[in-house]
Amino acid sequence: QAVHAAILRHRFLIVRAKELRCGPEQSRRFYREHAERFFYRRLVEFMASGPMWAYILAHENAVPLWRSLMGPTKVFRARHSDPDSIRGAYGLTDTRNTTHGSDSPASASREIAFFFPEFDERRWYEQDEPRLRRGQLYYSAEERVHRVLGAHEAQVT
Repeated sequence: QAVHAAILRHRFLIVRAKELRCGPEQSRRFYREHAERFFYRRLVEFMASGPMWAYILAHENAVPLWRSLMGPTKVFRARHSDPDSIRGAYGLTDTRNTTHGSDSPASASREIAFFFPEFDERRWYEQDEPRLRRGQLYYSAEERVHRVLGAHEAQVT
């Protein structure tokens, strides 16, 4: 709830959100680029250890802004240099640091496809994103996402 509140407080638009649980195999696939790293097993175990929320967030310069809001990967550093960051406030260890964030737009696209295979990113950029930029949206607390107003609603508002 605290992470979700931080997302809204920092004026990110929540394009999609869902609670899910990744099993060990799905977690291994997600972190496969780190397979040779010493922390790989811990990342996989943590990701597979329980439910989590996956988000598609939108904001001008979303990737660097989200990474800044998360704070440093190393929790000890986050607690001292950026205690108000998400990891500074809620992280436990370097591999249990509360949040993940894509490191580039290309990684974001790959990770969106991983968690939201039904999401058509190209269609979203062509149809929904321009309307969001014009402010034709509302936040649905029940669904935990921002929704684009329909054509009729946009004209009435």
